[in-house]
Amino acid sequence: MLRISGLSRAYGNRFAAQDITLDIPSGSFVGVIGRSGAGKSTLLRMLNRLVEPTQGRIEWNGMDVTALRGAELRDWRRRCAMVFQQFNLVGRVDVLTNVLMGRLGHVPGWRAMLKLWPHDDRVLALSALEQFDIASLAVQRADQLSGGQQQRVAICRALVQEPELILADEPFASLDPRNTRIVMDALQRINREFGITVLCNLHSLDLARGYCDRLIGMSQGRVVFDAPPSALTDDVARELYGLEAGEVLDTPHRQMALSA
Repeated sequence: MLRISGLSRAYGNRFAAQDITLDIPSGSFVGVIGRSGAGKSTLLRMLNRLVEPTQGRIEWNGMDVTALRGAELRDWRRRCAMVFQQFNLVGRVDVLTNVLMGRLGHVPGWRAMLKLWPHDDRVLALSALEQFDIASLAVQRADQLSGGQQQRVAICRALVQEPELILADEPFASLDPRNTRIVMDALQRINREFGITVLCNLHSLDLARGYCDRLIGMSQGRVVFDAPPSALTDDVARELYGLEAGEVLDTPHRQMALSA
């Protein structure tokens, strides 16, 4: 169980996130929706402690995440993997090594620096690539891949961390519709087959309806909607997004997601 209590982040007099309180059961696939600047990315980055909360508390299965420091915080970031918009791969390095970087929390630093990865870790990384049909790319440089391929590599890297929770910050923002579906299918598969909790920031409401089992809507840093996807009517979306509603209610994505 992920428990978020009164979580806020302030920059001066402005709140990027304010008084967020949520309980998210383990194994959930939760979509976080809202217009740009609503606080979605701030929320995910606070959960991973990449952004420090101004106030409030984060708990994971009874552990106080907000109190973690040093080695305990590094261990939390291993257990709570991030998938970013821009992939965050090392372009000049081969795909397999990029995936193996997800094992940094499990091996001594000197082994990683010398690329002396344990055999079992190499097997695990190759297995992850095979699961997402990109094992044939293992020896290619990451910067030679398409955007969709790079994001799948990033998801493989997150998976080999052996996380309990994956935070995906609009992981398909720079992808075309076909690769968007591939990435969302990958996250859904991780959630269903491995029971890993997934929180995913989404811009397209049609994707949110098609893939998530719960939606959290944010506006001006606050949670203003928390319900199953079936409760997100077009009228509710228009209230949540205002003039941006036409942009996020895109029929092609809806048809794509529902056919998945």
